[in-house]
Amino acid sequence: MYMFNGYPYYYVQNVPMQQPAGNVPMNYYVQNPQPMYAQQTGRPTVNQVLQTIRSENSNLYTQMDRAGVSRQLTEAFFFNVVNYTINQANTNQTANQIYNLFQRDTPWFNLLLRSMNLPLNTIDQILLRVIQITLNAVRGAQPSPAPAPGPSRPPRPTPSPESSWSNWENLGGVLTSAPTVSSWQRNRLDVFARGTDNALYHKWWDGSRWSDWENLGGTLTSAPAAVSWGPNRIDVFGRGTDNALYHKWWDGSRWSDWENLGGTLTSGPAVSSRRANQLDVFVRGNGNRLYKRTWNGSRWEDWEDLGGNLTSEPAAVSWGPNRIDVFGRGTDNALYHKWWDGSRWSDWESLGGTLTSGPTVSSRRANQLDVFVRGNGNRLYKRTWNGSRWEDWQDLGGSLTSAPAAVSWGPDRIDVFARGANNNLYHRWFGQ
Repeated sequence: MYMFNGYPYYYVQNVPMQQPAGNVPMNYYVQNPQPMYAQQTGRPTVNQVLQTIRSENSNLYTQMDRAGVSRQLTEAFFFNVVNYTINQANTNQTANQIYNLFQRDTPWFNLLLRSMNLPLNTIDQILLRVIQITLNAVRGAQPSPAPAPGPSRPPRPTPSPESSWSNWENLGGVLTSAPTVSSWQRNRLDVFARGTDNALYHKWWDGSRWSDWENLGGTLTSAPAAVSWGPNRIDVFGRGTDNALYHKWWDGSRWSDWENLGGTLTSGPAVSSRRANQLDVFVRGNGNRLYKRTWNGSRWEDWEDLGGNLTSEPAAVSWGPNRIDVFGRGTDNALYHKWWDGSRWSDWESLGGTLTSGPTVSSRRANQLDVFVRGNGNRLYKRTWNGSRWEDWQDLGGSLTSAPAAVSWGPDRIDVFARGANNNLYHRWFGQ
């Protein structure tokens, strides 16, 4: 046993541990990794589950090692989480619910993580997976209970064709639209969505923790769109009750009021930025055509009709000062692409697929695009332009109830968000 700030935590033991003297609550101690009632009910023991993790899910140890956690401390974390799930948790609950209760009932845990400056988001995802493995073992060793009332399980993707994709992370909230996301520096994420009161809500990742949801007001009739063109700058757009385009921005110290930019939108907007203090906003307008309005650094230019026949909101990204790539769903539910090369707009290009939502797009580096859509089975699909050709569609799983949103803050990083079960916000990422 080791002590941290007065709280004990344990490395894996193969024998029952004796409680030391003192007034520390009993539930902070692992009394016996193989309790008699677990054997009587046919439940797996803690050590049996840990052996399953070691033999069948050794990648979890690798991920913990990459996160800077020693093997000994990893064993301690896994042991305590598995023991809590088997011996104290209601196994009809979801992994997220059990993990939240574990953190509440085990105060030394978060203190230890913070003191060691570990990547909390990564640790959370790995331990959620450990809890899910434990739940699967428990449920497989006893008669299946009737479905419990309350939230359903979060979306479970199939194994990704790219091994560096994380599992899905539930970030809570109650969304009434698809989310949007921007990033103004490395390891910074700002997510926006419409809430149950149709106001704009904001949640951000500061490099170590997720914030609570922040209410930014307004009355939106669409999903929002967001982009960052510099450090500590965010521009957010949405459709208002009069179907006009509205704009709100963060200048590093405060949020502006909402600004009415006019137009008649028949979808939510999309926005990209080619350079500092320049914005290109795209919407579906009259006749289901694509329209663009540009902030050139000093004023808003007039609306420009770019044609097409869209059946979804558009998506846009810029990977250079004279490049914009725009995507939308066509009348055949395929993905369509149009781009600006610095001198002219291309024609529309069909990229196939069967979309059940609007697309989203991110760019990790110059001349590379990652397009995400909701497709058959409400699963997440990706198609990548690798600089010379379009790669095949990749199935990334999940169970989406909205269009996805994506952003990249580095050459080997993509963060994807979507609304999932119970209208919660879900997050999945590629890279470290």
